[in-house]
Amino acid sequence: MWRLLDAGRPVQRSVDPDPDPEGSEGDAQPESEPESEDFDVEVDDPSFILEEEQEEEIISFILKEEDEEEEEEPPHGATRRTARRKERRGSPVRSRSPLARAAEPLSSEPWRTEQQADTAPTGSSFQPRRTPGVQVDSLSHHTPKDLFLLFFSTDAVRTICSNTNKNAAKNKELGKKYKWTDVDTEDLYKFFGLLSYMSLVSLPCLQDYWRQNHILSVPLPAKVMTRDRFRSILWNIHLSDPEEDAQNDRKKGTPGHDKLFRVRPLYDDILNACQAHYQPRRELAVDERMVAHYMKEKPTKWAIKLFVLAESSSGYTIGFSLYTGKTVPVSEHGLSYDVVMSLIQQSCLGTGYHIYMDDFYTSPKLFTDLAGMKLGACGTYREGSRGCPRGRANALTKKCERGSVRWIREGPLVFVKWMDTQEVSVCSTIHPAVSGETVQRRVKDGAGRWAVRDVPCPTPIMAYNKNTGGVDLSDQLIQYDSTHRKTSRWYRAVLLHFLDIATTNAFILHCEMSSVKQVQHMTHKDFMVELVCQLCGIDKTGVPQSRRADHVPVPIYPDTDSGQKATKGRLRCHRCQQVNSRRRDTPWKCQACDVPLCLVLDRNCFVDWHNLPHIISVASH
Repeated sequence: MWRLLDAGRPVQRSVDPDPDPEGSEGDAQPESEPESEDFDVEVDDPSFILEEEQEEEIISFILKEEDEEEEEEPPHGATRRTARRKERRGSPVRSRSPLARAAEPLSSEPWRTEQQADTAPTGSSFQPRRTPGVQVDSLSHHTPKDLFLLFFSTDAVRTICSNTNKNAAKNKELGKKYKWTDVDTEDLYKFFGLLSYMSLVSLPCLQDYWRQNHILSVPLPAKVMTRDRFRSILWNIHLSDPEEDAQNDRKKGTPGHDKLFRVRPLYDDILNACQAHYQPRRELAVDERMVAHYMKEKPTKWAIKLFVLAESSSGYTIGFSLYTGKTVPVSEHGLSYDVVMSLIQQSCLGTGYHIYMDDFYTSPKLFTDLAGMKLGACGTYREGSRGCPRGRANALTKKCERGSVRWIREGPLVFVKWMDTQEVSVCSTIHPAVSGETVQRRVKDGAGRWAVRDVPCPTPIMAYNKNTGGVDLSDQLIQYDSTHRKTSRWYRAVLLHFLDIATTNAFILHCEMSSVKQVQHMTHKDFMVELVCQLCGIDKTGVPQSRRADHVPVPIYPDTDSGQKATKGRLRCHRCQQVNSRRRDTPWKCQACDVPLCLVLDRNCFVDWHNLPHIISVASH
C-alpha cells in the first residue's frame, strides 16, 4: 500500500532523476560508458505492469489530500479504508471474479438489529506449526548483518555474482565498452550496503555521492568502491542465468513460459527465508503493495503489484505473490480468491489463524473454504457481491441514526452493517455480530452543539480496524529507508524491493529478539546505520575496518621437520627491518597480512606492527 499509518514520521523519498548516467557531470568519467543507466539489449516483458487506467487512479490516490470539514466527523477506520479502496479502483467497482455479478434469489429473512443477540461459531483452537516468534536462537548475539544474511545468504549472493558476471561478459561481447572486473560476494555485499546508505542519505543523483570538494560531497561511498565500479555493477546485476533467460523467452505464449524467470532464484529464496525464520502470531493481514517501476518507453511509468501476507502486530512480511497480469488463468472463483489461497501456506502456518482483508478479497466462498481449513477470516465486503445478502427487509438507510447495526447470520458467516458517517459492511467467521463494544464519536445534540458520546460498534468492525493494518505497517517501515531507484528493468526494481523486505524483516527480528532478552532494541535508523557499516566494512566514522579476526600469528612453514625448526622457515621481521633497521629472523607471520613478524618474550613485533595506523588502513583492503 502507498498510504502510511497516521502514527509515524512522514516519508518522502525522492527518485533519482538521472535517467542517463553519462549525461551528468561527475568527477571522473570512465573511458567509455553506455548511453543510459540500463542498456541491456534484452526486451522486457512488461505485460504484468499495471495498465494505464489503474496507474492513473493510483497516482491520483497518492496525491489526493483529504479535506475534513469541522462539521463532519471522519469515518471510523473500516469506513475510511473501504472508501479509499473504492476511490483507488474506480467507480463503479468491477469484480475480478467472473461470477461476481451473477443473479441470486432474494431471501425472506430480514436483517436483525443490535438489540438481538448473536453467538459466534466455535472456532478452531490456535495451533501454529511452531512456537510463535523468531525461529533462530534468540539468546545468542546477532548483529544486523547476521539477521540480513538470513534473507540474503552467501549461497544466494554467490549465485547472483555468477549470473552478473555472465551478463557482463555477454554485454561486453555485444560491444559495450566499460571496465569490468568479475564481482565476488564481498563486492556485492558492499554494493548492497551502498544502496542502503543512499536510502539513508538522499542526494539528487547518483554521481553526487562521489563528488569531491563540493557542497554535496559525502566521504563514505568513495572509501567503499569507486563510482565507476558501483555503476558497472548496477548496470549488469542479474539474478538469473542469461543463457537460460533466452531459452525461457523462446517459450513465450506457451504454458512452459515463466514470466518471473528473471527473478525466480532470489524470489524463492526470499520467500522461503521469510517463512522459515519467523512464526507469526494469530492475527494476519492480506493486502496489496505497489512497487514503483520506471519504464522509459511507456507514457505511464508505474508500477508493479505484489499481494502480501503480513503479521498484523509487527508488520513482518510472511509471504508475497507478484502479480503477473490478466493473461494468467484464474479459477472460477476469481483472482482475489486465488491470491489469498496462494498466500496461505497451511503447512507452514498451522490452524486457528485469523486473516483480515479488505473488500477486494472478501467473498462468502473464500471465507467458507478458509473455515473448512480451520482458519478464521474477517473483512469488509462489497454491496451486491455474489453470496452476500441483499434485498432484505429492515436494511440500513441513510436516515438511520449513527451507531445503528444490522446483521444476518448464515451458518459460520455473519454479515454486519453499521452506520457511521456512512454505511460499513463487514463479514466474519470469527466474531459475534455485537457484544456491547462502543466507540466515541462527536455528534450534534438537539440544540445543535457538538458533543462526544459513545455509539455502539459491531465486534467484527472493532477487530478489523485493530488488525487489518499489518501490510500498512510493513509498508511504513519499508518506506522509511527504501533502496528504490529509477530503473527501466523490472527485475532490478523487484531486486531492490527484495532488499527492502530483507532489511525490514531483519529489523523486526531484532526487535523480537531484544524483547525476549528484555533489552531495549535499536531504532530503525540506528539498525540501518549498523547494517550499512557492517555490509560496507567500515566503522561509524567512515574509516575502513581491519578484519582483526584474520590477523593472527601462524608458522611460516608449518610442516618443518623437528630437526630443522631452528633454521628452516625463518624470514626477516618486517618491523625490525623498517623501524629499527635491524635484521632479525622469525618463524612467525601474520595470517592476514602475510608479513613475517617477531613473536618472542622480550620482543612482540606482531602487536607493534598492527598498532601502526598505516598498517591498519592497508590491512583492511
